[in-house]
Amino acid sequence: MKTVILDVRTPADTMADFVRVSKTGKAEKSARISFATPELLWQVLSAKRWELLKALCGAGPVSIREAARRVGRDVKAVHGDVTALLNAGVLDRAEGGGIVFPFDSVKIEFMLQAA
Repeated sequence: MKTVILDVRTPADTMADFVRVSKTGKAEKSARISFATPELLWQVLSAKRWELLKALCGAGPVSIREAARRVGRDVKAVHGDVTALLNAGVLDRAEGGGIVFPFDSVKIEFMLQAA
């Protein structure tokens, strides 16, 4: 199963992992997409976009029209959400057109601590 971890990390922590991987040549077991704040994570992953990711999880390449059909939404609205997810690096463009979420599962990690 190909899993992606969506997490909240400081840019410094993300860069430190990048440097470690480039020095050792050993990648993490799971792909990781990091956000600087929980607010940014929730801004990118709205409820409608989360439904879209669930519909695309493990589905392979699909057209935006097909993605809209799977979630029962208007193509124009789904196009806007797809654009936001592409810009955030959550979705990829598929070879030959369309979009792809190249993962079978998603894990979200962040911690809420007392100030």
